[in-house]
Amino acid sequence: MLTLALLRHAKSSWDQPGLNDIDRPLNARGIAAAPVIGREIARLKLNPDLILCSTAKRTRETLALALPKAAAGATPVLFEEALYMASAERLIERLQRVPGNTRTVLLIGHNPSLHNLALALAGRGEPDSLKSLADAFPTGALAILEFDAADWHGLATGQGRLVHFTTPRRLSAA
Repeated sequence: MLTLALLRHAKSSWDQPGLNDIDRPLNARGIAAAPVIGREIARLKLNPDLILCSTAKRTRETLALALPKAAAGATPVLFEEALYMASAERLIERLQRVPGNTRTVLLIGHNPSLHNLALALAGRGEPDSLKSLADAFPTGALAILEFDAADWHGLATGQGRLVHFTTPRRLSAA
């Protein structure tokens, strides 16, 4: 069994119009939301063997606020520029290169890539969660998919089962 957690960065700031997109930080709402999603990850006992994170400032800040232990070195983190604005197809290709002894991966990235990836991989799951996922993948959203597979090499569309989908807004309202 393989587990893939997809985490979209928390809400980012647009306060500096001349700033390159990759350099945009989180805004106050994002800074507040990232730890909320981090607590959900802890509640679910999701312990990634590997974290793949875009090099964008907002993804790195989301990681540091949501999973401070991982950001401090408890879990291997690979910051990869190729994850920034990669297509869903490129993300699948990257995941297919994850070492075989890695059971759980957390991928922190951007839309529309993560939304398209989640939609492509989620072949089954609880109907309400699948509908919520189909509707949107907002900032700070977390989708967890499981695969009946021995390794990542054969990862393909439609093979995943969506086991969890939430957002910081839902968690704050609960």
